[in-house]
Amino acid sequence: MAQRAAIILAAGQGTRMKSPLPKVLHKVGGRTMLDRAIDAAEGAGCTRIVVVAGASPSPVADHAARRLGADAVAVQDPPLGTGHAVRSAREALAGFDGEVVVTNADCPLLTPQDLEPLFTLREGGTDLALLGFRPADAALYGRIITTGAGDVEAIVEARDASPAQLAIGDCYAGMLAAPAKALFGWLDQVGNANAKGEYYLTDIVAIARGLGAKVAASYASEEAVMGVDNQAVLAVAEAAFQRRARAALMEAGVNLVAPDTVHVAYDTKISGGAVVEQFVVFAPGVTVEAGAVIRAFSHLESCVVRSGALIGPYARLRPGADIGEDAHIGNFVEVKKVKVGKGAKANHLSYLGDGTVGAGANIGAGTIFCNYDGFDKFDTHVGEGAFVGSNSSLVAPVRIGDGAYTGSGSVITVDVAPDALALARGHQAEKPGWAAAFRARKQAERKKR
Repeated sequence: MAQRAAIILAAGQGTRMKSPLPKVLHKVGGRTMLDRAIDAAEGAGCTRIVVVAGASPSPVADHAARRLGADAVAVQDPPLGTGHAVRSAREALAGFDGEVVVTNADCPLLTPQDLEPLFTLREGGTDLALLGFRPADAALYGRIITTGAGDVEAIVEARDASPAQLAIGDCYAGMLAAPAKALFGWLDQVGNANAKGEYYLTDIVAIARGLGAKVAASYASEEAVMGVDNQAVLAVAEAAFQRRARAALMEAGVNLVAPDTVHVAYDTKISGGAVVEQFVVFAPGVTVEAGAVIRAFSHLESCVVRSGALIGPYARLRPGADIGEDAHIGNFVEVKKVKVGKGAKANHLSYLGDGTVGAGANIGAGTIFCNYDGFDKFDTHVGEGAFVGSNSSLVAPVRIGDGAYTGSGSVITVDVAPDALALARGHQAEKPGWAAAFRARKQAERKKR
């Protein structure tokens, strides 16, 4: 199989997003549209990828360089059309003699499976393979004009199309594949004698045919090639991603009690047999093992929930939380960068940040791991079988030994030995009759007003 490369067009201004964030850095499923385009190209076997970005300073170029390296970024300056954008990638692909697929960075639902038919056409003798789609409303899309034999004759923009051509339902999606040498050769012949003075990528169809090349199209779903150009369409793309992701999870055996209320990320991993209740959010980086239960209104991010664990309702697991088998993290409990051992419980209203909780330990309601001094973070370690009384403050760095107890309301600043009881609270004093006298005095004062 010939080597494959991808040119991803990402130089558009995205002004209709009306956002300071560049369009292709907006996220779908917790991942930028640019990264999703790169993922699709890599999944299709592209070993070289070039992202065409706008002039510097460019957050898009910076983002692409961090992932792919500076040599994988081409700059289109000034922007002179799609043909000019692809031509801008020539230097970055110098010496490459394989297949090139051109895609757009604002099509977040495109998958490797949608691109593969382009390469299949190439392998079957097509010189220039186009990706088309058949939208419910063709509107202003360019029409794919074919011969009786199915070869593509031209792509006609809607504004230039005749009534008969406008009746054609086959539209160009903006993606194509061709040999690198041929692609750049055709682009060298593209002119800009048009109203905008731009170099259009679609012009290579007529150029290629004029040189005797065979041009054909494969077709993807309208959803797969959906281009995002405003916030409303971004929300539509997000909804489509969520629908696909939920369907895949349920097909794998995950019990989503109310699927439409669960929000997942591009890399959410939930094993079959897990249960997810209503209104749960999975941010990126979450793994949930079989038999775990995620109860309603919980939020999870960059964490692991192991088999049999019970999370929520109203729990928050932050990055680095590792919840052990059969452990319980209950309502209004927040866990960050803590490994919770098998069977341990923190059932109510607690913050556990930085450290470990041993197997079988019990964390009482209102417990706080005081892990931050305003400059640095410190660890708290609660031993196996330990019992931390309600409303305890564990001031890190501190260690509660195996089997130890802390009395409710204690502020623990020193390590507690295994099996010991630590009490760190003020002495209780009682003043007989004080409350009755206080009420009488206040009532008398009120009557005088």
